[in-house]
Amino acid sequence: MRLDKYLKVSRLVKRRTIANALCDAKHVEVNSKPARASYEVKPGDEITISVGVHRTRARVLNVSEHATKESAAGMFEVLEQL
Repeated sequence: MRLDKYLKVSRLVKRRTIANALCDAKHVEVNSKPARASYEVKPGDEITISVGVHRTRARVLNVSEHATKESAAGMFEVLEQL
């Protein structure tokens, strides 16, 4: 699944267009490297999202095309939130 879609489905980011803009501005890293919105997310990847002074680091646990609000929280594990 594409990175921008994963961020939206997992609810790490509210909208896909915002996720896409964050990737274009190099505010999203996967495994400590800047990632494009088209990056294919895999379980085990570590995603870091920087928005202003806030930074969230999460590990991908599973990837699914659709998720309810309850199941979205099980798609990732928050490692760090500043």
